Amino acid sequence: MAYEAVLLFSIVFVAAYLYIAISGRSPDGPWRWIFFVYLLCVSGAYLVFCWVRTGQTLAQKTWGIRVTAIDGSLLGSRAATLRYLVALASVGTGIGLLWAVFDPERQFLHDRLCRSRIVLAGNPAQTERGQD
Repeated sequence: MAYEAVLLFSIVFVAAYLYIAISGRSPDGPWRWIFFVYLLCVSGAYLVFCWVRTGQTLAQKTWGIRVTAIDGSLLGSRAATLRYLVALASVGTGIGLLWAVFDPERQFLHDRLCRSRIVLAGNPAQTERGQD
């Protein structure tokens, strides 16, 4: 998660720079909430795109893990978006991280709720969409 945070920081940094460069002003007052939602959307777009396309973000590729549906297939866009939104709440509050400590398969709460799982990327039992 720390490695993912470093990569997301760079994406959010560029997105924030573009926002400020285009708008010509620093987000303050009510614009601060719009800016915050914009950055959450940019982060979500990156994660959802990666999970739908290959099941892995750059950090997940480095660690050799992948996000899949319970049946081993790649997540669809709706499932990946739901996973992102539920993860915001479960990881943001810490409940999702605590859940993984006590889960028999060491899965996060958002994976349990969204019927997804984290698996080793090199597992031959896992299949990617479009490869038969």
